[in-house]
Amino acid sequence: MIFGRRALVPLVLAVALSVPAAAQDAKVVPESRAEMQLSFAPLVKQTANAVVNVYAERVVERRSVFADPFFEEFFGQRMPNRTEKQSSLGSGVIVGRNGVVVTNNHVIEGADDIKVALADGREFPCKIMLKDDRLDLAVLKIQSDGPFDIIPIGDSDAVEVGDLVLAMGNPFGVGQTVTSGIVSALARNQISSGDFGFFIQTDAAINPGNSGGGLIDMNGQLIGINTAIFSRGGGSNGVGFAIPANLVKVFVASAEGGGGSFIRPFIGATFEPVTSEVAEALGLDRARGALVTAVAANGPAAAAGIKPGQVVSAVNGIAVEHPDALGYRLTTVGIGHEARVTISDNGETRDVVLKLEQAPETSPRDERLIEGRNPFAGAVVANLSPRLAEELRMPASLQGVVVTEINRGSPAARIGLEPKDIVRSVNGTAIDSSETLETVVAEDASVWRVEIERDGQIIRQFFR
Repeated sequence: MIFGRRALVPLVLAVALSVPAAAQDAKVVPESRAEMQLSFAPLVKQTANAVVNVYAERVVERRSVFADPFFEEFFGQRMPNRTEKQSSLGSGVIVGRNGVVVTNNHVIEGADDIKVALADGREFPCKIMLKDDRLDLAVLKIQSDGPFDIIPIGDSDAVEVGDLVLAMGNPFGVGQTVTSGIVSALARNQISSGDFGFFIQTDAAINPGNSGGGLIDMNGQLIGINTAIFSRGGGSNGVGFAIPANLVKVFVASAEGGGGSFIRPFIGATFEPVTSEVAEALGLDRARGALVTAVAANGPAAAAGIKPGQVVSAVNGIAVEHPDALGYRLTTVGIGHEARVTISDNGETRDVVLKLEQAPETSPRDERLIEGRNPFAGAVVANLSPRLAEELRMPASLQGVVVTEINRGSPAARIGLEPKDIVRSVNGTAIDSSETLETVVAEDASVWRVEIERDGQIIRQFFR
């Protein structure tokens, strides 16, 4: 913490706990021993009842060695596989008085039974309203009428590096725990294995079990959902990450609106980070923004006049640090709205209006399970479109017939076919639709010549 009389440093606790939000522009630091001995207790009492423990239980099947046909042949019976229950523990935040809870997807993934326990000891069953593994968010509904205490969702764009925060959750299952710290950094990416890359970083201690808990500001508002840590031994090293509240707000609204899935805006363009070499070549003063590398015809980006080689530097006046930040900004604007996008092009900067819409299904997906005596038997294939590409996390510009699923033990699995493979040709016939593929493989061929595109590379194989 920096000590002095600057105007934009963390808010003193006395001001944070007693002054309305509108009067908090003049941020100051503790200047006396008495001020340093102030307590977070009033803020904890205000918010603790809305932070819950999330218990997820799943039934898994353990294969028994006695289930092998060998034992049935020699001993006359086969012992069935056994099942057992596995439990996981995380945290959550009540954001709706009717019992709407936000947590991480990885806390409840695969669960057959979910319960939440409140700070006052009450427990309730829950149902899943919406979940998304790419954002690692889930929305639950407590099976009770309530009303429940809540933590209001704040504006994470108002958060500054150095702001004081509390992290609340249930680390290691020891019970509700509160830790304090500051916002260490903003717009962190490349943190998790998912495709979401825009986190608030904090040094408030976050440990296993804190996942899904709240990162709370000095106004008692939710500014993030704690989701990840950097750790060598599994414990807190002071480097934790939270999903910003503005994305949580959009996600909760989607859950309450129904639909069953969270839909991201379709941009119709691909982007790369601006490296120092790219910045120098384009005459930019810093390596920041999202470099446009390709633009799909007839997409929103093309309609807005965005072209390859340009750099997106801001959305609605807020700076864009990298492509992940661009995706975050457009997602929080939401489908059906317009975004003012700042473009840097040949040293000039201008704004364009980007209409945000759902990815189109330009051709019916016509999903088919391939059967018969051929290398593709057991594969489910479909016609690619921007919407299906979005669902499969593939570039929207790809076209053709894509593998969406492979049945275990099938001929398709044995030859090494994988989901997201694009079938380009079979025995010299170009594959332009799932119907064409089904027709071609119905022929009784003795040799199969197959061309597959995988991650941009063409793979040619022969099968008998």
